[in-house]
Amino acid sequence: MLSERLKSRMVKDRPMTSITLRIPVDVVESMKAIAPLRGFAGYQTLLKLYLSDGLRRDEALFMATPTARLMEALRKHGVPQAVLDDAAREMESV
Repeated sequence: MLSERLKSRMVKDRPMTSITLRIPVDVVESMKAIAPLRGFAGYQTLLKLYLSDGLRRDEALFMATPTARLMEALRKHGVPQAVLDDAAREMESV
């Protein structure tokens, strides 16, 4: 089930804003070289991807419910996904 925040990010025409970032020239040059290798026309799209990936990772880490964090920790410790799915279903039915 997708969170409302994630659903809102999937909307194509959502509002945008312009910002200014000071980024070292060598970093921009590296992004310009990497962008076409990743299938992007320009480095700005690659930069947006990097920002989105980092944001999603931090949101999952810092904004997840305690239950979601526990499930992820158990997954990392080798608890099979089927067991986690069964436990999640049991929690939802309570």
